[in-house]
Amino acid sequence: MPTERTFQYTHVEAGLVENVVVRRTEDTETYPSGWKYTLHLGTLEDLTLVRYDNAHEDTKGHEHHTAAGDVDDVAFPGMEERLIEFWTSADEYWDAVDGGPDRPY
Repeated sequence: MPTERTFQYTHVEAGLVENVVVRRTEDTETYPSGWKYTLHLGTLEDLTLVRYDNAHEDTKGHEHHTAAGDVDDVAFPGMEERLIEFWTSADEYWDAVDGGPDRPY
């Protein structure tokens, strides 16, 4: 699966871990959006607080996971908008622990 333009980072602080991986892909059969991504914020004890991914985009669509539950086939507004949506949600948790990574927006 050829890929280009990878954006990736991991930030760990105050018991939280944020992992972001975004890749543009030419595998539009598996990833019709043209993107393969995982945007995850959780605890070091493996509790997912907020995660967006499209690991099964061809069968389940884009997914949104939270500590309260999961939603499959959520609307995909575009990669930039999805990142901003994730960062906005994640910032609420980071603000609660007075930490977090600097955002590029």
